Amino acid sequence: MRILFFSHYYPPENNAPAVRTAAHCKAWARKGCDVTVVTCAPNHPRGELYEGYENKLFQRENVDGVEIIRVYSFLAANKGTLRRILNYVSFMLSAVVASLFIKKADVVIATSPQFFCGWAGVFAKFIHRAPLILEIRDIWPESIVAVGAMRNKGIIRFLEWLEKLMYRAATHIVTVGKGYREQLRERRVPEEKISIIYNGADLDLFERGSDASLNFPADVSFVCTYVGTVGMAHGLSVVLEAAEKLRARGRTDIGFVVVGDGAERSELEQRARQSGLDNVVFTGQVPRSAIPGILAQSSCCLVHLKNTELFSTVIPSKIFEMLAAEKPIIIGVRGEAREIIESAGAGVFMTPGRADELAAISCTLADDRALLSKLGRSGKQFVEKNFSRKYFAECYRDLIETVVAGKVPPGSFTLEQSEPLPPKRSYG
Repeated sequence: MRILFFSHYYPPENNAPAVRTAAHCKAWARKGCDVTVVTCAPNHPRGELYEGYENKLFQRENVDGVEIIRVYSFLAANKGTLRRILNYVSFMLSAVVASLFIKKADVVIATSPQFFCGWAGVFAKFIHRAPLILEIRDIWPESIVAVGAMRNKGIIRFLEWLEKLMYRAATHIVTVGKGYREQLRERRVPEEKISIIYNGADLDLFERGSDASLNFPADVSFVCTYVGTVGMAHGLSVVLEAAEKLRARGRTDIGFVVVGDGAERSELEQRARQSGLDNVVFTGQVPRSAIPGILAQSSCCLVHLKNTELFSTVIPSKIFEMLAAEKPIIIGVRGEAREIIESAGAGVFMTPGRADELAAISCTLADDRALLSKLGRSGKQFVEKNFSRKYFAECYRDLIETVVAGKVPPGSFTLEQSEPLPPKRSYG
């Protein structure tokens, strides 16, 4: 089976779309599928080329049995609007041209974010005369409107029209959680056209371990770690505000580490320096192989998004790897993400944006190491049982084969956890 996969992001970039796409494509290639990925030269999130790469019209490489074709795109940092749209559109155009010279595919898959990557898949569907599976990891353009990155109503209406056309053109749609499925239903996408395939954890990554290290402030014995994009949607000013509250209480034993890069990092780091917050450390972007070592030195993890209705549909993929690392999670995301963490008995919910709650929960966990250990063990057991990435890759391959055969029955691939979630627990 020949799979043509369009993804704006791919390793050595290590954001969620890149990691998920690479994990699935490698798994399919190991099972004998002929997999080709069309992507950009790696440059996320700063819009700067990674060492050893060039921004050419067309480059080929083969990694782990997957053929990777990197095409030209207008490079732009992960911030602002106009330059990012140019980045997205240029990739779409280059990807469509590249698809003309790729051997005929049996199926085309295109993943969001971003929106125009999906449209590359729509055009390739007709070029290859193959079914299109559209992977929705973000509702666009609503997600950029939610963080205030776009306000022109005319442009927004035009993009919403394109969004509906894209859904209509897809043969089948795969999304990563029940919240997104409901959003698609509201956009009149037929239920039988939607499947859920959750993100999962690469359990082998944590078995291999890592020797990465972090330099924490000397008096900090409890570390709450955020790992991921430091962007407009993540509302990480809450970390600085919580750090100030803890300092005012004299809790110099509690610190925060922000691992990653993005549009907001420079401003947040500058604010931390100006406020003298030596209990907040910014590492910048690190390789994926360093994540296990970073988590091993953390006491707990923070997952946080701004407090908007749209983000209650999001399940940040990082939660599964944090659970696999046996780390409790302070979950500042409403909806299904909160349900998963609480049902797993693996963390504590905080109202998104409430620094006082983040500070209070950090104190509670720092003062009760037995609870901390209990939450960590429960989360690890839960993710090993329910959220193996290898398992979901197999489910996805079965779905692809069914779509290619034109035999997707209503609801047959709406995947839930392998067993019902246990009852929710409360930790006071």
